[in-house]
Amino acid sequence: MKQERQLDEVDRRILSALQVDGSISHQDLAERVGASSASCWRRIKALEAAGILTGTVRLVDPAQVGRGVNVLCNIRMRSHALDARSAFERFVDDRPEIVECFSMSGEWDYLMRVVVADVADYNRFLMQILLGHASVAGAASHFALSMTKYTTAIPL
Repeated sequence: MKQERQLDEVDRRILSALQVDGSISHQDLAERVGASSASCWRRIKALEAAGILTGTVRLVDPAQVGRGVNVLCNIRMRSHALDARSAFERFVDDRPEIVECFSMSGEWDYLMRVVVADVADYNRFLMQILLGHASVAGAASHFALSMTKYTTAIPL
C-alpha cells in the first residue's frame, strides 16, 4: 500500500491556493500562504515528486465552445474479462467526448460523463460509436438539465 505523504499547514495552503489559480506566481503564492518564494518553489517540487500535484491546466467553459450538453452514461459490459475491460478503457481514452469515466461497483460496470453539442450529437455517439463497441452490452443515459455544482478542487 502506498504511504500517504504528511502535509503540513503550509502545504495545505499552497494546494488550496493552486487549486483556485494554477497560474499564480511563486511570489504571489508565497505572500498568500505566508512562506518565502524559494520555500514555495521547493514545496511545489516536492508535492509534484510525490504525485500530489499533477498537470497544470486551464479550464474551458464547454458551453462557450459548443459543448454545453452533459450526459451521464451507465455502461454494462458483455464480459468482465481483463482483455474486454482493457479494450473498453483504451476506447474511452481515445474518445474526446468522454471527459470522465469510472469503473463502478453495483448494477452498472462503468459511469462516464460525455460532453456533446446537442442531443443529436449524443445520439450519433451512442448509436454509432459506443453501442458499436464489442465490449458494450448496454447503456443508460441521463441528460443533465443544469449544473448545480462543478469544482476540480479537492477539500484539504
